[in-house]
Amino acid sequence: MQNLSLQLDSSGIQNSLNNTVTSIIEQITPELPHTSFVTDLAFIMIIGAVVTLAFFKIKQPLIIGYLFAGMLIGPFSTLWSWILPKGGPNSEVAGAVGILSDISALNLFAEIGVILLLFVIGIEFPYSKIKSIGRVAVGVGSIGLFSTLGVIFYTAIALGLNFMDALFISAALSISSTAIIVKLLEETGRIKKESSILILGILIVEDVIAVILISSLQSIALVGTVSIESIIAVVAVAVALIVGTFTIGTRVIPPLIDRVAAAENREILLLSVLGLCFGCALFANVVGLSVAIGAFLAGVLVAESKSAEVAKLLSSPIKDMFVAIFFISVGALMDVSQLQNYIYVAIVLIAVSIGMKFGSNLIGNFIFRQKRGKAIRSATTLAAPRGEFSIVIIKVGVDMGAVSSFLFPLIGMITIITAIITPFLMKAGDKVIPVVDKK
Repeated sequence: MQNLSLQLDSSGIQNSLNNTVTSIIEQITPELPHTSFVTDLAFIMIIGAVVTLAFFKIKQPLIIGYLFAGMLIGPFSTLWSWILPKGGPNSEVAGAVGILSDISALNLFAEIGVILLLFVIGIEFPYSKIKSIGRVAVGVGSIGLFSTLGVIFYTAIALGLNFMDALFISAALSISSTAIIVKLLEETGRIKKESSILILGILIVEDVIAVILISSLQSIALVGTVSIESIIAVVAVAVALIVGTFTIGTRVIPPLIDRVAAAENREILLLSVLGLCFGCALFANVVGLSVAIGAFLAGVLVAESKSAEVAKLLSSPIKDMFVAIFFISVGALMDVSQLQNYIYVAIVLIAVSIGMKFGSNLIGNFIFRQKRGKAIRSATTLAAPRGEFSIVIIKVGVDMGAVSSFLFPLIGMITIITAIITPFLMKAGDKVIPVVDKK
């Protein structure tokens, strides 16, 4: 009886807390229910600021702070289970408990963050820099990606995954995260180094291959065969877009941007370059490529103008806000409670993918006769992080019903873990490079 009375008291206290919290929220935002995106955005900014400040104080990369903040306030977080009721009128995750609720809106703003991030980075790389690493980037990127894909596929089969699960997870884990790597290069002040130009070139090559992989995997899932025609079409479109940007685009767009800048109105210049950014991203998406590729090429066009630095300064604050939302939303979608179910599979796949990506990129760099230090920095940077394309590939498979649903939380956990590992690998590479260069 005593235990029963205690249970009744505890449930009564929780109900009282639930009613109190709901009442407070309704009084503060009478027109905005708790499940609205505006309320979610407020929590993202407030909690994100507090958590990232703490990570900054302990000298950790802000990206880890963003992911951790998302995990704290996401629909799978158990931190708020004693206050908030399960689910909600607009909750997109059945039985979920957490502050964030409008996941579809978060994904939309996260995509904007990736577009703006690649656009601002593109401004750092004029055509002359990219031309110098084109052949090497294609070679090293292809060697690293396909070697990793093959080994992970057979590893996944050995772990007991069925053919389609192994195929999708190997494709997902063979692609490094452009968003995570670029953000870390920015934070550590390495974005303008010679090795970073090669790294970014490899990432762009991987993004193109990722689009081809998604198309091929969809074809295999639907009809059981690979469509050679679709692969040729994607490659042809990508080559045409890149060649068109570097030939016609570099002659037409930069003079137009300089004319807009001549008006000496920063608002007009900002709207113009953002219009170019999203216009190129939209065009890339329409022709079947990644929006990230279109945004990056738009940044390259701006880099050819005399107003590149001003455009970058104007765009950066907007980019920073949306990039923060991107990483927080990625953290929010991770079901950490599932970790115990897949921990051993995740550890094996992480170890194999990092080892293969590092080794194959290193071999690729040596084949193309890159300097030792440059090769090591490239390999250590690209080895670990998996992110946006990894999640997209698995989501495509789950949505089609082609793969097991557990792959989504699995790739989520791998994304979080590899993002945390990456800064330490980069630091380890920096310590090894001086020793290697002396030999």
